[in-house]
Amino acid sequence: MNETYRALAEFAQTWGLLYFVGIFLCVLAYALSPRRSKQFEDAARMPLRED
Repeated sequence: MNETYRALAEFAQTWGLLYFVGIFLCVLAYALSPRRSKQFEDAARMPLRED
C-alpha cells in the first residue's frame, strides 16, 4: 500500500501541477487578449456610470 500511495501521490503532484499551470495560462491569455480589451474596459468603468 505504501508503494501505491507513493505512485499516486507522485502522479497527482506532477500532473496536477501541469494541469493548474495550463489553466493559469489559459486564464492569462483570456485576460490579456486584445479582443477582450473593450469588454474589460467597459466592465472597469461600470461602477463610475450614472444611472
